[in-house]
Amino acid sequence: MNPKSLAAPKQRTLALLVASLISLPMAAHSEEREDLEKLRATVLSLIDTLVKSGVIPRGQADAMMRDAQRKADAQLAALPPPEVGADGKKIVRVPYVPEAVRTQMRDQITAEVLAQTRTAGGGAAALTEAGSRLQVEGDLRLRAETLRPSPDNSPARADSFGNPDLTRAADIWASPTFNTQQRQDRSRVRARLGLNVAVADTVTAGVSLATGSSTGPTSTNQTMAAGAGGTPGYFNKYGVVIDKAFVRYEPLSGLSLSGGRIRNPFLGTDLVWADDLNFEGFALAFKAPTGTLMDSFATAGWFPLSYAVPGASSRRSLLALQAGVNWQLGTKENRIKLAAALYDYSGVEGIKETTLDKTLVPDYVVRSEYGSGYRQRGNTLFRINSNVAGDTATNWGLASSFREFDLTAVIDVAQFDPLHVILTGDIVRNLAFDRGAMQRRSGSNIQDGNPLGYLARVQVGAPVVSNKGDWNVSLGYRHLGSDAVLDAFTNSDFGLGGTNNKGFTLGANFGIAKNTWLAARWMSSDLIDSMVPAASASAVKTKFSVDTLQLEINSRF
Repeated sequence: MNPKSLAAPKQRTLALLVASLISLPMAAHSEEREDLEKLRATVLSLIDTLVKSGVIPRGQADAMMRDAQRKADAQLAALPPPEVGADGKKIVRVPYVPEAVRTQMRDQITAEVLAQTRTAGGGAAALTEAGSRLQVEGDLRLRAETLRPSPDNSPARADSFGNPDLTRAADIWASPTFNTQQRQDRSRVRARLGLNVAVADTVTAGVSLATGSSTGPTSTNQTMAAGAGGTPGYFNKYGVVIDKAFVRYEPLSGLSLSGGRIRNPFLGTDLVWADDLNFEGFALAFKAPTGTLMDSFATAGWFPLSYAVPGASSRRSLLALQAGVNWQLGTKENRIKLAAALYDYSGVEGIKETTLDKTLVPDYVVRSEYGSGYRQRGNTLFRINSNVAGDTATNWGLASSFREFDLTAVIDVAQFDPLHVILTGDIVRNLAFDRGAMQRRSGSNIQDGNPLGYLARVQVGAPVVSNKGDWNVSLGYRHLGSDAVLDAFTNSDFGLGGTNNKGFTLGANFGIAKNTWLAARWMSSDLIDSMVPAASASAVKTKFSVDTLQLEINSRF
């Protein structure tokens, strides 16, 4: 019989014992000091046994104990002098540790120690064992959604309002069948499955599959009963795409380099980045502890948006930088997160074509189109075609450049734990917005548009709904100007997605089982600037308002 198979149950038992001892309530009286010392000795003995069994290395155990002692000393130093009673003896006051915190500590420690047992034996032998360092993760969401556009909305392709050379909703004005006034109901499903493998102590590789299609970067939803090209589905099977494929290298504690198709590495809200959006490129992240209750972080990334084809198209890319702090206030996990970021896009602006006659240039290639495969709606677009002989297509380009400066703040008030009050604020401004440059680029006298966006939200309840009975409710307001951010990457649900909208979001979540919860969300949005950019003072402004109701059941593993 394999000795490792006999050792594994013993190691698991020891791990559970350590986790259980740590989660015991703290003693409340000084005369129980002897019991506390016995408990401490027992825990140390168990840790020593785990080290001798090869579950965790001695260096790691020593480092953990030194770090814990350092943090404990720092917290004790920050406390006021001990109180003294009338008899001259110190009054011992031990803070209450909530049951939810002890449970969370036990679960986390158990998971970490058991993860170590899977690699017992160390070295190359552990790496060759199939599944020894494999992590499986995923989630499933079922959604019923109702879209209620206002009956007073401007009709699609309203020729009396239209300008053939300018738009902020190319899909609406290009299609006379686009629904701007009638209610629509649909059911949607989202399924994601990921596999992460610890290739070595410092290297992790991962692949994630998801429902959806490759025609948009912000959503992995699959509409039920919807076939290709808008045809009925009739139980047709879903498409599956690769949602993530990455390698992460962590040469030092707190430092990591990731490449491939990766999870969004930046702190922020869906004002700038949609929740389902993943990035393609490279990101360098650094987290530097600056004290017991505060740490700082910085992230830098370069992400290609399109590659260059000599004589046909230029490279487009995103350079991103973010820095921030995560500050704990007091001993009840009150936290403030602050982050500042700069997202600088290169080569995304539209360029007016100058070809004299396309019939004479059959291999003509569009060089700067902002394509329908990734744009949503809201950004100011102009027709880049030259209006010359043989030019029958309509290709749209971005009128503005984009260099987005974003400030994000999250305040988690845990004073009433397990009930938390979380305040979130986000403000973004496109520093490259220049109406004069937009007019020169498009050849039109564009007079409206906005480079500013902001969001404010309050959430009350559990920070994350993980267990049965957990709940939270939230209320938020957002105002996102037409050219504050690139509309391809922002929220795809509010106002039917994109920029140039404002309004409220009301949401609620309730846990019905472990890692399973119900969600409800109501979004009410209004247009800020006209769908057709104003090129004169007498331009007629279009109207578009929509209310969206979403009911969901979510489960993750």
